[in-house]
Amino acid sequence: QLQLVESGGGLVQPGGSLRLSCAASGFTFDYYAIGWFRQAPGKGREGVSCISSSGLSTSYADSVKGRFTISRDNARNTVYLQMSSLNPEDTAVYYCAAVSRRTTCVMTGAPPITGEYDYWGQGTQVTVSS
Repeated sequence: QLQLVESGGGLVQPGGSLRLSCAASGFTFDYYAIGWFRQAPGKGREGVSCISSSGLSTSYADSVKGRFTISRDNARNTVYLQMSSLNPEDTAVYYCAAVSRRTTCVMTGAPPITGEYDYWGQGTQVTVSS
């Protein structure tokens, strides 16, 4: 059974950092591209970043470019999202998602698109507040 589990969320002060993890199980992890998304209260789900199955290609939304870094460790079946210089606008539930096909994000450098991903985690809450 394919499963994605996010962790690492929490409460952080503005300017602080967090590292989110997305642990995968039940499938051949290194065949899958991974995307990070977020959903703030009252808003739609937004693509944040993606990484190709090999880890060689990454992409970011403009709102997080230069502050967030996505990486993966295929030996540990885990993708990370290192977030720094956090601000209150980053407050959201963060989700990771997986797909075995090539995605627009990986091919063009655009932010990940929700509808292109097949498998989703349950999300982890990130709150940026003083």
